[in-house]
Amino acid sequence: MTTDLSWMLTDIVTNVPKARHVVLLSADGIPRGATDGLLERDVETISAAMAGMQSLSRATAHFIEPVEDPQWHQTIIEFSHGWIFLIGAGQGAYLAAAAEPDVDIQQISFRMHRLVARLGNNLTAPPRVEAEEPPQGAAGTARDAGADRSGLVLDDLDEVIADVRGARHAVLLGINGLPRGATSGINRDLVDTISAAMTGIHAYSRVTSRFAGVQDDAGWRQTVIEFQHGWIFLIAASGGSLLAAAAEHDTDIEEFTTRLHQAVARLGEYRMPREGVRSDV
Repeated sequence: MTTDLSWMLTDIVTNVPKARHVVLLSADGIPRGATDGLLERDVETISAAMAGMQSLSRATAHFIEPVEDPQWHQTIIEFSHGWIFLIGAGQGAYLAAAAEPDVDIQQISFRMHRLVARLGNNLTAPPRVEAEEPPQGAAGTARDAGADRSGLVLDDLDEVIADVRGARHAVLLGINGLPRGATSGINRDLVDTISAAMTGIHAYSRVTSRFAGVQDDAGWRQTVIEFQHGWIFLIAASGGSLLAAAAEHDTDIEEFTTRLHQAVARLGEYRMPREGVRSDV
């Protein structure tokens, strides 16, 4: 029987203003602890969703570029009514925290990582989820000279990829999760793989809405995945459409997200989110 570590999680909600909830979970979605104020069924739902989220997050690493040992750092979900942060918490465990929209992101990040260090030997479950290898043929990069064009080439997004240092790819997804277009040079297998993964990430993101807080007009805005070698953004758009984009880690994130929003606005198919991911995330 696993030990309930809820008592250790209160540090975050006690010491970080605007922090709402914290859940500790295993890689296979089993709750290991949660702060007060969450119903048991909600803890179970959040744990299952977060386990799926981190698995799919890891599987997208090659969207930035193929690397031998991709290191996932965190996944961040933004809603109109709050934030959710997901990080690793030792062997086979993950820590999820929810906060109000105006939380100090640097402070909650610091407290989460400090808590992970404190948890230490209390987490002994073996890791069950590793970074997944890209399917065969899906590891093409945006600069591959021989890569196939996939469907409609989005010239406005091509311009962003060309102009912003470190920008890599962009894929447009329809309401059904199927790719509607992509930046030029991207491998078709990669487009299909990322489209499937992003559809799942979007679904898991929306499931976690109640974790961030209950609000009648709550809306998901974006999900951001950070790796050691780069960033992936999944941005809300009109009519249920989505835009997925990837960039290297040293890319100017503010410039990148601003240019992406401008480009999709010119396409005339998106409702712009309130803002891009904050540069201090």
